[in-house]
Amino acid sequence: MIGKISAKKRMKNSIFLVILIIALLITRLGYLQLIQGSELKAKAYAQQTSDRKVSAKRGTIYDREGKILAVSSTVETVTINPGNIKDEDKEKVAKKLAELFELDYENVLKKVKKRSSIETIVQKVEKEKTNELRTWMQENNIVEGINIDEDSKRYYPLNNLASQVIGFCGSDNQGLNGIEAKYDEYLKGKAGAISRITDASGGAIENSSEEYTEPTDGDDLVLTIDTTIQGIAEKYLKEACIDNKCTDGGNIIIMNPKTGDILALAGYPDYNLNEPFAVDENLSKEEQTKQMQGLWRNKAISDTYEPGSTFKLVTTSAALEEGITTPDKEGEFCCVGHIEVAGVRMKCWRYYNPHGSESLRQALMNSCNPVFIGLGQKIGVHKYYEYLNKFGFFTTTGIDLPGEAGSIFLKEDKVGPVELGTISFGQRFEVTPIQMATMLSTIANGGTYVKPRIVKQIISNTEKDENGNRKVTDIEVKTGERVISEETSKQVLSMMGSVVSEGTGKNAKVEGYSIGGKTGTSEDGVNTGKYVTSFIGTAPIEDPEVVVLITLYNPTGEGGHQGGGVAAPVGGEVFSEILPYLEVQKK
Repeated sequence: MIGKISAKKRMKNSIFLVILIIALLITRLGYLQLIQGSELKAKAYAQQTSDRKVSAKRGTIYDREGKILAVSSTVETVTINPGNIKDEDKEKVAKKLAELFELDYENVLKKVKKRSSIETIVQKVEKEKTNELRTWMQENNIVEGINIDEDSKRYYPLNNLASQVIGFCGSDNQGLNGIEAKYDEYLKGKAGAISRITDASGGAIENSSEEYTEPTDGDDLVLTIDTTIQGIAEKYLKEACIDNKCTDGGNIIIMNPKTGDILALAGYPDYNLNEPFAVDENLSKEEQTKQMQGLWRNKAISDTYEPGSTFKLVTTSAALEEGITTPDKEGEFCCVGHIEVAGVRMKCWRYYNPHGSESLRQALMNSCNPVFIGLGQKIGVHKYYEYLNKFGFFTTTGIDLPGEAGSIFLKEDKVGPVELGTISFGQRFEVTPIQMATMLSTIANGGTYVKPRIVKQIISNTEKDENGNRKVTDIEVKTGERVISEETSKQVLSMMGSVVSEGTGKNAKVEGYSIGGKTGTSEDGVNTGKYVTSFIGTAPIEDPEVVVLITLYNPTGEGGHQGGGVAAPVGGEVFSEILPYLEVQKK
């Protein structure tokens, strides 16, 4: 009796255990199907398919006149499916691939013998090479395992031109610098793929076909850059940097003050966009990296400097706008070689031969520090900082290039009389060249802030307009608030004209054209022994069409480091070519 009860109990326990196991299996099955179904299906598909990427063509980059600056052409990429290459052919295939594409045989053989679904052998090769491979495959009856797929390669027809603006791409067609990086989302398009069902070892399944997903090419860009003006800027910048032995290079910005369009943005030294990684092989790896990064760096956007006396245009504009002074009041100021500020004697650059009695116009022509220090004191810290803010010095310009730096100023509550004095004539703070060019554009266009832009249009490769043509999106001209009145603008421009016709900027004079400008010289850091020399100008002063900023870093040549003697002549050379090109009429 006890044995029968025990048997029944064991049977019940067994049945319960079986039911429990079945319930757990059903629960697990439900979880796999309902919860993890999509994920597992995707993983299974990934394991059972061999995908080969088909690169999209990057969009073309044009200058403002439609000249090609960057374009993608068709090349090909070679990959292999190791499992589909017969064992007896592996060494022969590796030898041919290594020989044809000048690769290391042992590395290629390792890839051929791998137990993987796909391996890349070589990317972006010309069709002449891949056609030779096709012929060899046919002659050797190798029909599977080697894939030759269409790819694209970036070319820059003008080599070094605007290199730090345009930037370049990596081997995967991703933008790595300049416009190529900033507008990568528009330019890169969408890659396609070639998919094929495979077995567990990655080999092809008989009678299975390949599925082709077509790539979508990227959008085109039209820049504000004018290749002719860019070429002029680069020519004279290179000459200036070499002739004046500028150890740290230089840059030139040429801007339309009415629209903010950057017509040229030149940096020296530059590099060949088709060979962006070319360096001096005699250097160490660390030095090679430093050299490359230096060549790629767009200092006009990414680096700051003390502007020196070119910044007196800001002090002049603020003082006139506030009614503190007028341009031509005889004897309004008197330079005795220095000015006392809070017990500190601040010198004029010509302290050894003081300028004496001056009007504001004459003070700007002479670049007389004490006059502008005095004006700064009259304007006051709070009001002066309001003008700095309106001119855009406390924010980046927002130009559509990567890596823009911001300015470096003392906080307003840390500025005393001496600090305000140094700011008033352009020292002991730092700004970027693009901020300075934007500042003068504000003065030149009648007093309204205008945002600089480098891209003019985006031409879509996927969207159409109402007429069925590719949709063109114009990048709007963006203006900010009025900074100074039109009257103040005209007064400052008139005085800038005097600086070039009779003052420190006379080396920028071009016969027949009315050019206004201001020179600047400043230390590159404190006690470095290095200098930055610059010239900023605009023409024609009656109705300005261009603003030009030349910045040269540490000129060490026989010509010295003063803006009037080193940078102003470069301004004259640039104006002498771009004004006729822009069909500006002579007086």
